[in-house]
Amino acid sequence: MPGENLSRDEARERAALLSVDGYEVSLDLRSAVGDEAGDGPRTFRSVTTIRFRCNEPGATSFADLIAPSVTALSLNGRDLDPGEVFDGSRIALEDLAAENELIVDARCAYSRTGEGMHRFVDPEDGEVYLYTQYEPADSRRVFANFEQPDLKAPFRFEVRAPEGWTVWSNGVGSEHDGVWRFAETKPISTYITCVVAGPYHYVKDSYERVLEDGTRLEIPLGALCRKGLAPHFDSDDVFLVTKQGLDFFHEHFDYPYPFGKYDQAFVPEYNLGAMENPGLVTFREEYIFRGKVTRASYEGRANVILHEMAHMWFGDLVTMVWWDDLWLKESFADFMGTFANVGATRFTDAWITFANRRKAWAYRADQLPSTHPITADIRDLQDAKLNFDGITYAKGASVLKQLVAYVGQDAFLEGARRYFKRHAYGNTRLGDLLSVLEETSGRDMSAWARSWLQTAGVNSLTPQVLLSPEERIDELAVVQEAAALAPADHPELRPHRVAVGLYRRTPEGALERYARAEADVDGPRTVVAELAGAEVPELVLVNDDDLTYCKTRFDAGSLETLKAGLGDLTDPLARALCWSALWNMTRDALLPAREFVDIVLRFAGRESDIGVLQMLHAWAESALVHYVAPDWRDTGAGLLAEGAERELLAAEPGSEQQLAWARFFARTAAGPAAFDLLQGLLDGTAVIEGLDVDQELRWAFLQPLAVWGVADEKALAAELARDDTASGKRHQVRCLAARPSEAVKAQAWAQVVESDALSNALVEATIAGFEQPSQRTLLEPYTQKYFAAIERVWKDRSIQIAMNIVSGLFPSLQDSRATLDAADAWLAAHEDAAPALRRLVLEGRDDLARALRGQECDAGAGSAVDPVNTA
Repeated sequence: MPGENLSRDEARERAALLSVDGYEVSLDLRSAVGDEAGDGPRTFRSVTTIRFRCNEPGATSFADLIAPSVTALSLNGRDLDPGEVFDGSRIALEDLAAENELIVDARCAYSRTGEGMHRFVDPEDGEVYLYTQYEPADSRRVFANFEQPDLKAPFRFEVRAPEGWTVWSNGVGSEHDGVWRFAETKPISTYITCVVAGPYHYVKDSYERVLEDGTRLEIPLGALCRKGLAPHFDSDDVFLVTKQGLDFFHEHFDYPYPFGKYDQAFVPEYNLGAMENPGLVTFREEYIFRGKVTRASYEGRANVILHEMAHMWFGDLVTMVWWDDLWLKESFADFMGTFANVGATRFTDAWITFANRRKAWAYRADQLPSTHPITADIRDLQDAKLNFDGITYAKGASVLKQLVAYVGQDAFLEGARRYFKRHAYGNTRLGDLLSVLEETSGRDMSAWARSWLQTAGVNSLTPQVLLSPEERIDELAVVQEAAALAPADHPELRPHRVAVGLYRRTPEGALERYARAEADVDGPRTVVAELAGAEVPELVLVNDDDLTYCKTRFDAGSLETLKAGLGDLTDPLARALCWSALWNMTRDALLPAREFVDIVLRFAGRESDIGVLQMLHAWAESALVHYVAPDWRDTGAGLLAEGAERELLAAEPGSEQQLAWARFFARTAAGPAAFDLLQGLLDGTAVIEGLDVDQELRWAFLQPLAVWGVADEKALAAELARDDTASGKRHQVRCLAARPSEAVKAQAWAQVVESDALSNALVEATIAGFEQPSQRTLLEPYTQKYFAAIERVWKDRSIQIAMNIVSGLFPSLQDSRATLDAADAWLAAHEDAAPALRRLVLEGRDDLARALRGQECDAGAGSAVDPVNTA
């Protein structure tokens, strides 16, 4: 038996052999409360009945279950010895009949890692909360099943819970004599089944719509969270976006929501943003805002709500056969989340956020050595876990945006409608979608798919402008290049539908577009004939309106225009695209990082889009930490801190810009004056008009004070006493691990690497505190410890926790050739290590190499760069 992993070949073989008629799952969760005797994990009883067919009677197969023990097993009325057929992750099934019934009575373990049945004890009131999270393959930690997406079946759940609890699942439920029974689901995959149980705060609403055939559709709505978060729960806004999304998707998909009710649970210690369980979507509870946040946070939450809702059709109704085609659900949901946000909600500028934030994620992932086509080669479940990445989500969504421009929005949506009706409750591959798009658009989709879905890497597009003697454009061409660092087997140039915009200054000094042309860019050089004869531009933007997925470059004149006056661009999307392009140039060592910092300091204060502003703050920090030359770090840190304080004091009182600059000021604070201001804001001796220092902002101000040793353990304990909640505990743990002490770092390392006592949320918080850019010297000894520990961590810990540790503790702050050599030595000595583990180390190594190239570029700029005086 190969342990907990499952290969694609095994899944194909099992799907060819078996078909599942239904599951009945009975869970007894009363053990979640009170003490449980014994030294092992806290467990619950799980009894599963699976009815399935085998098209080769007499054949052998297996069922999946990860559990501490199995009490009883029977196959077709024949008792099986658990000691002989169950190995801890699989149940061997021999001599199968044409029709079969498997009954498994097991003791399954509650989780503290966010995988399977997660158990959370609220420190505020001692209440216990449960929820399940399965993607891609953790339902087998809760009940026995065939854990692969193409063996769909209806499910019936029955749950016994402690008195006073409420239980939710995918179907409508009712309670009788302490037992909750839920309506049978439609045929769905195992990984999107769900159970949520506990004393949750629950709010009800309803959605109604008259369909085109006159049928009245009624969908019960619900939203739930921990009782401790109820005072902060703005369920009205959650329901508003939910109803707007349901209207939008019903209008465009022409397929009624197929799963009955629509509950949305905001749960603690969640590993993901959210999960599309039909009828019971789960979200991380951080989407309930305990303090003041900017519009970008509400837009982000709305996008996630709509992303998960799109999954009800793309992913739940129609599901990929195997994780190779994960993009068939995630890319579509990512695209549809923004598409619906713009088309149905108050967040009509969501494409700006997409261009600036989501694409940045994609560009980074697509330049790593682990880059892969959108339709990836997923050999097993470990591969699948790592492919929930920027390529599958954001690049896939970007490519779909390009596809809509290629085939037309009407043809695209009609293709989706046919796809749902043709494959409802079934499983599909790439060809199934392409065939309906060919029908609706009349285009051959095979060439498009080869270029965009089946190759990896990101192209760069650069304008070439030739002028006539009359000082007009004689010829404007777009030069396309494959990424210089792309893998050797992915040097493809692709067809792009782009808009090229020409910008120049108005008499008032604004940079505005005066000409635009769309063109099909294909091959290494494409002439945009329509722009010949136009007046000379000051700025050429080759992916104006963000129609394609590419890295935008600039000609020399355009780059100088942006350096001198990026803030003069009046169009917010054009600004966002230029910011993104400059950041990509910084990461590619084409623009010295100190120049990027300088441009941010001069123009970020004029940025009207709050999401773009917050992204600029993150990029400026990253430039300082990773890409500036080491001997300029202190200078750059001082400039950022001064600029952040200046903009904070200049911002409109009470505005979201003021809040964003306050948080940025805290993150860049370095020096007694800054620390005094933060301390004064905390104790009330300093006041900035309009700035409400709520509890979340208090923790943000305490973090740098802990990092620099100003706030000690006693101060952090006092703040926890003030905010003795689950959120407060996470903040305190992060701040404790951030203190500048050898003993503190040793303790944090031991808690994360040498022990599994911490929950997933506290592991994340500890890692976040441990890694502080100002503490490079203090962290130096952990480089060797990291490479010595990670193979053991990968073997002994759950994959989610192992991923957090391997990625989060990679010694990226030890940015030297010696660290690069240590990573190379580990990779060379561990060629047989798990491919997923090697991938994470290779990605960390690549980020480090990129940082060193950026530092070399920045050092070359040296004293030639004289940041503009912004005082």
